[in-house]
Amino acid sequence: MNIVTTGFVDGVAAQSESLGFDPAVVYVPHPIQNRTKAEIEAIADDAFAKVMALLKS
Repeated sequence: MNIVTTGFVDGVAAQSESLGFDPAVVYVPHPIQNRTKAEIEAIADDAFAKVMALLKS
């Protein structure tokens, strides 16, 4: 399971193709570093269902 910001979509795709591997990825909004605690918590809350769905699949 990978949780990656949308700033790295192309990098994930390139690395996945290079390795011949299709990883489980949940993308969250980019950037992260300048977010408030409340914003980070909201991003985590929004991603939670996607993370759980991938873990159960």
